[in-house]
Amino acid sequence: MDREWNVMFEQDERVKQRRELICKLLSDDIYVPMKEKELAVFMQVPGEEREEFRRILRSLVSEGRVQVTGQGKYIKPQDNRPTGIYYGTARGFGFVEVEGREEDLYIPEDKRGGAFHQDRVQVELLSGGHGRRTEACVVRILERGTKQVVGTYEQCENFGFVIPDNSKIGTDIFVSRERSKGAVTGHKVVVELTSYGDDRHKPEGRVSEILGHINDPGVDIMSVVRRFELPMEFGEKVLKQADRVPDHVKEADRNGRTDLRELQMVTIDGEDAKDLDDAVSLYLDEDGQYRLGVHIADVSNYVQENSALDWEALKRGTSVYLVDRVIPMLPHKLSNGICSLNEGVERLALSCLMTISARGEVTDYQIVESLIRVDRRMSYTSVKKILEDKDEAERRQYEDFVPMFELMEELAAVLRKKRHKRGSIDFDFAESKIVLDQEGRPLDIRPYERNVATKIIEDFMLIANETVAQHFFWLDLPFVYRTHEKPDQDKIMKLSAFIRNFGYSVKMSGDEIHPKELQKLLGRIADTEEETLISRLTLRSLKQARYTVECSGHFGLACQYYCHFTSPIRRYPDLQIHRIIKDQLRGRLQEERIAHYAGRLPEVAKHSSKMERRAEEAERETDKLKKAEYMEDHIGEVYDGVICGITQWGIYVELPNTVEGLIHVSVLSGDFFYYNEESYEMTGRDTGKTYKLGERIKVQVKSVDRLIGTVDLMIPEMSEQT
Repeated sequence: MDREWNVMFEQDERVKQRRELICKLLSDDIYVPMKEKELAVFMQVPGEEREEFRRILRSLVSEGRVQVTGQGKYIKPQDNRPTGIYYGTARGFGFVEVEGREEDLYIPEDKRGGAFHQDRVQVELLSGGHGRRTEACVVRILERGTKQVVGTYEQCENFGFVIPDNSKIGTDIFVSRERSKGAVTGHKVVVELTSYGDDRHKPEGRVSEILGHINDPGVDIMSVVRRFELPMEFGEKVLKQADRVPDHVKEADRNGRTDLRELQMVTIDGEDAKDLDDAVSLYLDEDGQYRLGVHIADVSNYVQENSALDWEALKRGTSVYLVDRVIPMLPHKLSNGICSLNEGVERLALSCLMTISARGEVTDYQIVESLIRVDRRMSYTSVKKILEDKDEAERRQYEDFVPMFELMEELAAVLRKKRHKRGSIDFDFAESKIVLDQEGRPLDIRPYERNVATKIIEDFMLIANETVAQHFFWLDLPFVYRTHEKPDQDKIMKLSAFIRNFGYSVKMSGDEIHPKELQKLLGRIADTEEETLISRLTLRSLKQARYTVECSGHFGLACQYYCHFTSPIRRYPDLQIHRIIKDQLRGRLQEERIAHYAGRLPEVAKHSSKMERRAEEAERETDKLKKAEYMEDHIGEVYDGVICGITQWGIYVELPNTVEGLIHVSVLSGDFFYYNEESYEMTGRDTGKTYKLGERIKVQVKSVDRLIGTVDLMIPEMSEQT
């Protein structure tokens, strides 16, 4: 692990204090702007610490907490010069995302100031704006965010160009012949940027890796892997540590654990799952209360803090589930071996043992280090056959477990009812599974079915996560919570105004809305023509969930305490809080250890949220590529779709198989169409024809570009006219 990575997460107290002292000094009314050397003398920085002081100043400038004048003097940031991340678009303009600011800033093409996609920049706010957005111009590039680009190589006579896969990079990359590494037209390449260009010159780069030809199997997915800089291989040091991990539970590790090996328990997962990190048990006690056990693999026993394994897991943040592969957070030796709760073998676990009343209330609980042995490895399909289909053969095969499964179905319904009563929101949008052949070509797109078995596991994991989060909140110890903040008032007001057109309303208390109101809304629109439309707009009105050290509640689940405890094999925050839980259980959370976690956890939460976003984007991108490739064999076919998005450049339509395509505004008709952002409508100036979000529409597949994952659609009657 490189030195910068360690520094980022383990800055000592002296560095932290000096950073805060600099910011405090620059904000003082009596401060006179100084250069670096003057600041160092004023703050009495010893000579041997001057280089560290220089790095601190640079990092504060990069973060936007400090500014440098043209004379090289350090000052506090000006109010009208915020900093943020620049995101480009294919059309030349861009946006800057400023932390803590609700709306992004619009950057016109001629105000980019040389900014490249994902650069950290400083901007100056301008008067006027683009629509309702505040307009700004880039005045300083603080840090380059894109170091390499993945794209398709095009050969010219004496040079070449790389056309980026990412459409947000709205320009080709110039590559001289001697820097092409022998690439030819059609090669997918990784190009390292050597120049970011300017108003008169294109960016330049050198080819560092040739991934293969665009038509070679697997090259499309590997291009996404490289584009998002997903780490495929584990380093030698990490693998050596993994190899030293035992393949069975050692006698020393049993000491002090609660022995639950005689408790009947199962895992319930998909048929192809290999990393089984959660098991469940359930029975009724003598008082008729449910005794639910959620048993999670004790990964922290084998991944020690600050080990090479730990740093690698932290760096990755999460496992990434692409359409044709899984990029794991931990080596398979752990995730599929000693940390997987395989049938019939002893395993170490952290168990949340809950006593739950008939009304779904957790009346008592214990969180313990345990020794377990799973009796059966069950699949969602098998449990569904037992409970929903009443399949006689399946029930006979698992007859010893059928009573427990029936009890699980009963308890899950109780927990779901309680959650629904308090206002938990459940969006039930269609999900899909893409079936590939051995060459990676898509054979089918099938709906992903939520059934009784998937709901049982979901309900049990939710109650365990809530119980653990509440326990540590009241202990007032450093912790990582899963937070879903309340939606912005402006977005809810906009949603409220829109749904009034359909005769619906939501109640607000002051400036806020309770999740139960949105839940009621979703209930009222169920099975109506406007269900898809309003459901999508409601979802868009909500914020994204993230990891934080503050317990500010989970709006979507309508609960005050929530964390991620149940998947330490594939999510770093779960692994992190397992360590905190064990330290607390073993009485090791003394002042020094508490201070350690208080300093470490904010960066863990922030980085984990960032890696989660990256994984989600990569997963969506690979799905999009394979869906487009699948539709190549369906050009000319007609589908009944639903309008899922409207922009000024066209209408997005979702097909029944979850593929999304675009009807470009240029193919709608000879009419000129206006986009109404307030009503989510596209209306023709002459014909008066209107297209609305959520409207059902018949479309025909016009063309496909599988290299960038786009599907172009048209309206059938228009194709007949042309």
